[in-house]
Amino acid sequence: MAQATEARGHGFGTAPVFLAGICTILGAILFLRFGYCVAHVGLLGAIGIIAIGHMITLPTALAVAEIATNLKVEGGGEYYIISRSFGTTIGAAIGISLYFSQAISIAFYMIAFGESCRELLPWLESVLGIPVDIRIVTLPATVALIVLMLVNGANLGVRALYVVAAILALALGMFFLGEPLDRGFSGVDLTRTVPEAAPFALVFAIVFPAFTGMTAGVGLSGDLKNPRKSIPLGTVLATLVGMIVYALVALKLHMSASPEDLASDQMVMARIAIWSPIVPIGLGAAALSSAVGSILVAPRTLQALGSDHVFPAGNRFLSRGRGEANEPVNATLLTSAIVLAFVSIGDVDFVAQLISMFFMVTYGTLCGISFLETFSANPSYRPSFRSKWYLSLAGSIMCFVMMFQMSTAYAVASLVTMGVIYIGVRTTHRESRSLAAVFQGVTFQLTRWLQIFMQHKHAPAQVRDWRPSFIALSRHTLDRLAPFELLKWICYQHGFGTFIHYEEGYLSVEKVTASRKILSQMISRTEASGSGVFADTMVSPSFTTALAQSIQMPGVSGLENNSLLLEYSASHPDEVSEVVKGCLLAGSLGYHTCVLRSTERNFGYKRNLHVWLTRYDDDNTNLMILLSYIILGHPDWRNAEITIFVTFPTGELSGQVSELEKLISEGRLPISMRNVRALPAPSDQSRAELVRQHSGDADLVVAGFGPESLERLGDEAFLQFDLPNDVLFVHASQEVRIS
Repeated sequence: MAQATEARGHGFGTAPVFLAGICTILGAILFLRFGYCVAHVGLLGAIGIIAIGHMITLPTALAVAEIATNLKVEGGGEYYIISRSFGTTIGAAIGISLYFSQAISIAFYMIAFGESCRELLPWLESVLGIPVDIRIVTLPATVALIVLMLVNGANLGVRALYVVAAILALALGMFFLGEPLDRGFSGVDLTRTVPEAAPFALVFAIVFPAFTGMTAGVGLSGDLKNPRKSIPLGTVLATLVGMIVYALVALKLHMSASPEDLASDQMVMARIAIWSPIVPIGLGAAALSSAVGSILVAPRTLQALGSDHVFPAGNRFLSRGRGEANEPVNATLLTSAIVLAFVSIGDVDFVAQLISMFFMVTYGTLCGISFLETFSANPSYRPSFRSKWYLSLAGSIMCFVMMFQMSTAYAVASLVTMGVIYIGVRTTHRESRSLAAVFQGVTFQLTRWLQIFMQHKHAPAQVRDWRPSFIALSRHTLDRLAPFELLKWICYQHGFGTFIHYEEGYLSVEKVTASRKILSQMISRTEASGSGVFADTMVSPSFTTALAQSIQMPGVSGLENNSLLLEYSASHPDEVSEVVKGCLLAGSLGYHTCVLRSTERNFGYKRNLHVWLTRYDDDNTNLMILLSYIILGHPDWRNAEITIFVTFPTGELSGQVSELEKLISEGRLPISMRNVRALPAPSDQSRAELVRQHSGDADLVVAGFGPESLERLGDEAFLQFDLPNDVLFVHASQEVRIS
């Protein structure tokens, strides 16, 4: 936004911000459609529309005030605030929508100006001798307004605001002093409406543009002497004054005319006022002032978009200004073409609904910015004026709810369009903040709160509610995919996994730099595989010290780490010694321990998972079966099935099979009893030989082990399984229940 920042603008104070807002709020809708509103939804409904409208606009005004006091606000108004808070990519998606709402608003106000001149049509027909349409007034008036703005710029618009504000005050005063048309009516009937009333959502959509004028003055940000002071004060004041006036007008209309009169005569306020011509004069003045306010703002938004090089072409043309005030002449010319196209349509209600949708998107996002910035507690976000986060959140939610209430099709179309624009701008502005950066602070806060909450409310987990929270430690992270894949499967839905790469050595700048490069590669792997694994690195002088440090780490997910995964390659039996030491250390501290023996088969076709249960696996059985069930829950194993081999002495075999059948039934495990194989354990054959005989083609074998066997056999406890398969050894240090 180079050109916008170089120019100092006109140096206006707070008054133009307030006047631009209030003259737009008390404009066309007030004079033309508020009687229609009271007629179709009643006084109670009209007050409801005012309340809902200001539940959107008041939080937005506060959000604008807050964000404006945190930034050095320059040209571009709301677009500048959004883009400098959310980044150019997100700002462009919203800014283009905002620009169209401002440009179409000019057309809306010029159509309304034409309605104020409708009484002149019979005279024009008599002079010209032919039937005339209201566009004979609106189109020339629009062209004249454009020419005046091109010649005189912002100075003309601001001077006109003072005159219009005086006319509006006079018009409203004469309206409030007027006599009721329905003199027989006494009292207040909150729900009195016309017989076939329009739906509430439709009436809201038509009336809502009345409340959007409160940010009209924000667009003058580049022409204000002190925008950080003038924008909050002028915007909030205009919103509050407008809300009070609308409530009083609704009450006056309800008490002064029948619903039928209000619905059939859009100039009913003129009939109520003590001097009827003042209302068309006020309408014309308000419509013109609103149009002037919008034509001051829209080109400046477009100019700011061009300065940020948002469009694929024409940015230099659009950003070019004239004179010391940097008047957006080229942007005004393009805006004029859009305005004339919509003025030619001439339908007030259609244009009003279109404007409502555009403004809803903008306001919802502005409130969202305020909420997200406040919630994330970013130290760089230090506004001198602060709104309340819950007001901003409520305003944002209300915007998007009302969008779908007004028109689901338009709401979906507008959001999809913004998404397409975002993707398009993102391709050319990759250095700008993205959605991920925006929500990083929010994610940080949620994670922090979760960790603290879980610690404060921590209660020992029930054994039947156990879920895996694994730490995996390996020095071969980039060489072997098998342990990472296994952890990915385990923490896919039911648990959480932290994969730590061990970098041997003493802590130094060189080692930390090397570990960070590896971490970057690990994160890329997690993204490419779509896994939910959390990656980290550990620099330590030995594997044992790295393990000791790792198992003392707090759980990232808010759940305490309860399991350890170690690994070794079948082709590197020399690695088993440190794995055995790690298992003994972790097991003594109450950690469940798993050891993956990986091979070149890399889990084969992932169709057959074999679980081997022996008389020594009483404590391991539940964990072995539960981990097998969790692994098969991953899409990689969607076509797989579990086969359980029960190997006991002949006298114990039938009883063990019955216990297993009961466990499968009560635990609701998707394991068919036809996949349970009972094998007598021959005294002259080892378990490894049985596994080789029956599971030679299995993609993964799950077997149990215990600290006793490790202390008795040492490395041989794992090395005896000289199989072509990948094997997962499991030891449960604590009770885990399935049913």
